[in-house]
Amino acid sequence: MPVQRTVKIITTQEILKDEPKVQAFHTRKWSIQVVLVGPNGQDLPATVFDKVTYKLHPTFQDPVRTFKEPPFLIEEKGWGEFDLTIVLHFQDRAGEQTILHDLHFRSSRYEVLHTVNFPTNKPGLLKILQESGSVPPAKGAGQPKTTSSVDTPSSTSTGDHKRKIEGGAGLNPKTKKKSKTFEKGSVDLEKLADNLQKLGEDDLLGVVQMVTDNKTSEMYIKNDVEEGEFHMDLYTLPDSLLKSLWEYVKKRVEV
Repeated sequence: MPVQRTVKIITTQEILKDEPKVQAFHTRKWSIQVVLVGPNGQDLPATVFDKVTYKLHPTFQDPVRTFKEPPFLIEEKGWGEFDLTIVLHFQDRAGEQTILHDLHFRSSRYEVLHTVNFPTNKPGLLKILQESGSVPPAKGAGQPKTTSSVDTPSSTSTGDHKRKIEGGAGLNPKTKKKSKTFEKGSVDLEKLADNLQKLGEDDLLGVVQMVTDNKTSEMYIKNDVEEGEFHMDLYTLPDSLLKSLWEYVKKRVEV
């Protein structure tokens, strides 16, 4: 499935009072720029695009204009309204999408939203897409490996107090038996980590989605798209998310 992002086209225009009218119409200064809409509705630089090409009305001098830096701002002046084509060129040579834009003078500023589909077979593009939301592993990377780090009390006074549990793509979980369970938010983290490895590929992607959608600054998460690995420290996850993950796992594996 492609990754979807919302692209916002922002248009502004104003009358140039010192410019003469043309056929009884005011000459206006207008601009168009392209931004990305973030997961919380905020405007983000549209770095997912390598460049943006505007195809203006043929009466303009040099009607095809290309810009290579966000916000891909074009500024012009004229007296007429028209439809123009905007071509969004994806990073990592991943293709392009064409948008038809209505340039009009009914408002001094207006915004139009478009849904853009990005392919999932370009690791470089997926890495950039992570800055604006969740993404699946790159195509061809196989089933993602998940790594959960759980801080647990050691039975001895020496050694590493952090154990790693890895699974997926033919890997067997690496575990050490503990003398007692380690809980957080009434969830047995050791049991949760063990059962995460029993999930199928689609269910693992569901876990990745749940964690990234609820990410906070206190959580340790690392999504290594190029290696097809997703790392998380369960102990840093909030209690509510741990409980949701446990309920998710219980519905899918025999615990």
